[in-house]
Amino acid sequence: MKKTYVEDMKYGEKINSSFMVFKKLRREKNKNIMYIGDKTGDFKCSVIDKEDTINLGDVIHFKSTFNNITEVQNFKRIEEFKIEDYLPTIDRPIEEIMDEIKKISKEEFKSKDCIKLNDYFFKNEEFLAEFKKGIGGISQHHNYIGGLAEHTLNVMYLAKILSYRYDCKNKEIAILAAKLHDIGKIEELSTKGPFTYTLRGEMESHIVIGVSMLEKAFSLDTYSEEFKQRIKGCLVQHHGKIEYGSPRKPNTEEAFIVHYADYVDANMNKIHQVKKNGKEGTWTQYDRRIEGKLYI
Repeated sequence: MKKTYVEDMKYGEKINSSFMVFKKLRREKNKNIMYIGDKTGDFKCSVIDKEDTINLGDVIHFKSTFNNITEVQNFKRIEEFKIEDYLPTIDRPIEEIMDEIKKISKEEFKSKDCIKLNDYFFKNEEFLAEFKKGIGGISQHHNYIGGLAEHTLNVMYLAKILSYRYDCKNKEIAILAAKLHDIGKIEELSTKGPFTYTLRGEMESHIVIGVSMLEKAFSLDTYSEEFKQRIKGCLVQHHGKIEYGSPRKPNTEEAFIVHYADYVDANMNKIHQVKKNGKEGTWTQYDRRIEGKLYI
């Protein structure tokens, strides 16, 4: 079990622990210069690796002294480990979030089309496994394991509130689209090592991937044409503007609801993360996520 974390380490102290390879900087003769770390932080090190066998996402164990550039003479690759020790994860049990998502779904989805499409994804164990460990983003919002599910729950909740408050005609579609709006992120973003975009993610984006996932579902069963177009429209338009990555800006009531619910939750999560390390009654440092400072 991992016992020593980066946040607890002090310069000059001995290290006897394991860390994940986050970034390889360069090769110097028989050494790799890279950043390694865990869920609490990272540090720079020089690792003797004659055959250049170390890859991103590998977990290595070694003994050394913690310095500005920590020198590692010998290391052992760890094959079995808890990913939660090395990458940031959600603060609450993921099953609690899934139960809340299921509760809203059971209460709100009544039409055959909504139930069929919901079940296609959320009764698929392979999809669920990827969804539960998914992240909301690389660095902007919900950038931790379980973040995708947490973001999805919040967007569903806000979409439900907005749908009823403003008497949306297609409440079910708005809430289901909120549930499905980021499904493409399970293919866009990799959580197998340091959070990165997959090749497909870089090429297509989660919006395009999500729509292709919908198209596959629609090809395997019968749905009304209007239902299909409204759901797809919400996914296509949920970023709100073309310059923000949406091929179309919102043009249905439910698409506006999904967009605003997504926008509010993404930004409130950024604020939540920015204020974490702040002290009440003081200003935080400038943070690029909110493009400014925050008074706590």
